[in-house]
Amino acid sequence: MLTYPSSSQPATSQRRIVIGDVHGHYDTLNLLLEAVAPNQDDQVYFLGDLIDRGPQSSQVVKFVMKHKYHCLLGNHEYMLLETVGKGGINSHQLQGWLYGGGYSTLVSYDHHIPQEHINWMKTLPTYLDLGDIWLVHGGIDPNIPLEQQTAQQFCWIRDDFHGMDKPYFEDKLIITGHTITFTFPGVLPGKLVVGEGWLDIDTGAYHPQSGWLSALDLKTKTVYQVHRQHKTKRILPLAEAVVKIDPSVVKAKRARQKVS
Repeated sequence: MLTYPSSSQPATSQRRIVIGDVHGHYDTLNLLLEAVAPNQDDQVYFLGDLIDRGPQSSQVVKFVMKHKYHCLLGNHEYMLLETVGKGGINSHQLQGWLYGGGYSTLVSYDHHIPQEHINWMKTLPTYLDLGDIWLVHGGIDPNIPLEQQTAQQFCWIRDDFHGMDKPYFEDKLIITGHTITFTFPGVLPGKLVVGEGWLDIDTGAYHPQSGWLSALDLKTKTVYQVHRQHKTKRILPLAEAVVKIDPSVVKAKRARQKVS
């Protein structure tokens, strides 16, 4: 069963809403926020990967900037900045970014990304510490002290993090996006995944095998989801939405991949 650490946050009516990887699906995001219905006092956090793969990346970025919502640096924002964020175009990074979904982002911007948007992405933090909750896009390397880790770990890590035998923090739950949950063994599309001290809420909004975009209300432990293709909305308790993953399963998968 998923349990939260004892919260260090004072009792308040304010909600904290965490939203998974949007990947350029602005219309789906709007439907999700209609279901969540945050008010002006609620805190909304995006886990990164606002862009790429979907058709409306520019609209998503503009929307998040306009509302001043909290947002983390995802690996797709990282790739964009490595490609066009240092003055000119980095030809060594360009093909990798385009292959990873960047072409749809360029199209959404009519092939010209405003400097204002690039500058905003440069300000995005790699993690946010909310006291009882620790938000990061990809995860943490369990083998390296926190102060020695960089965007490379926070934005890109997968198996080493998911295969942890014990929580990285004793008093914080780590919430991530980055890894689509149905890619874990035995997990159906739309389910969230919980491991040792972490919770993954990226349900693959862009992916044809899923299509679900998810948000989590930390106050009420409620999951909100909208399906990109057929616009279905559903609201369910967190306890009903999560699947527990044994770290040994992740390690076994990694070992098979190394052999192959």
